[in-house]
Amino acid sequence: MGEIRVGACSWTDKELVAGGWYPAGHRDAEGRLRHYASRFPVVEVDATYYALPSTRNSTLWAERTPAGFRFDVKAFSLLTGHPTRTAALPADLRTARRDDPGLLDEAWARFSGALEPLRAADRLGTLLFQFPPRLVPGAPARAVLRACRERTAGWPLAVEFRHPDWWRPDLAADTRALLTELDAAAVAVDTAQNLPTSVPPVAPVTSPRLAVVRLHGRSPAWGTGSKEDRFRHDYTPGELTPWVERIRTMADRAREVHVLFNNCCGDAAVRAAETMTGLLEPVPGLVRAGSR
Repeated sequence: MGEIRVGACSWTDKELVAGGWYPAGHRDAEGRLRHYASRFPVVEVDATYYALPSTRNSTLWAERTPAGFRFDVKAFSLLTGHPTRTAALPADLRTARRDDPGLLDEAWARFSGALEPLRAADRLGTLLFQFPPRLVPGAPARAVLRACRERTAGWPLAVEFRHPDWWRPDLAADTRALLTELDAAAVAVDTAQNLPTSVPPVAPVTSPRLAVVRLHGRSPAWGTGSKEDRFRHDYTPGELTPWVERIRTMADRAREVHVLFNNCCGDAAVRAAETMTGLLEPVPGLVRAGSR
């Protein structure tokens, strides 16, 4: 059975920092990460979606975490086809046309270059490419995904779809086959169901190296409201229990499974991660912080 790592989708969320989860003496940048890494063995880096990372930060993240810790790094918005603020680009790239392939190549070069310290220190879990809802199944989307994989050759890749048709029963086998061909880990998601934008809670494994689960909360405002509206949710043990067997099955087929909570309002995500860790406690392969 593969390793199972549970954590949250941010350790720097403003509400988490302000909410008292970090103890006195651990509230500066270094202290927060060291404290987080003493509690969980994996974290998602969300800030890299909004701005390109820096080599300095990657170096510091590696230095401040123990061996075996994993960072799953979210791809910069420009690389996934999301709207990107001009101010988010380096100054020398701000006048480039957004449809210029050279801009994407340069953004990728800087993004990946800045993450080399994480990869060299064996702290990089995966690059997470979360694609927007407008990426719908079809030939153009398959071309986008293949181009993405060509650009990221040699890097671990996980793909999250936000359009529910990718995992529609009649298309799910094709989606699994495509991601398997690309050696990209499918991201399983948990959201409120019965909404037009609801992605079904399927848990495919498409890479032998890694499987990923992201739990976004079950707000009925998923896909429509503000960040707080979309992600405000306190998971109950009853809501998480069905995922235990799914995660165990994923771990039978992948060397690592990352389970990440994205209900980042206050300390809801870290509390849910603690609850899930407790539910998984009897499962072989569960990695505790500092256990390696």
